[in-house]
Amino acid sequence: MITANQLRAARALLSIDQRQMADLADLSVPTIQRMEASDGVIRANVDSLMKLVSALENAGVELINPGVTSSTGGRGVRLREHVTKPKAKVKPVRRPKASSSRAPERVR
Repeated sequence: MITANQLRAARALLSIDQRQMADLADLSVPTIQRMEASDGVIRANVDSLMKLVSALENAGVELINPGVTSSTGGRGVRLREHVTKPKAKVKPVRRPKASSSRAPERVR
């Protein structure tokens, strides 16, 4: 489980914005916005949550849940050592189709 506060803190540790988080997790920006607007534990479909948690783990974020050994307890996030800035998945660039409305060139 992950809370909205953990998600915001994880993004801050990674120095990424909501759009970059959405790209990393293969989710939409509005989905990330809804997740961060949640009160407490994020409620979303299982697939979206799995994508989010997996993207954070691949980026080097460790989610700390209640009951895990820590000096004061509670939830949190931390970066694993030797983590580089995550790279978003490369999406293919869509090029506009050539318009057929052009007037044919005149040949002399």
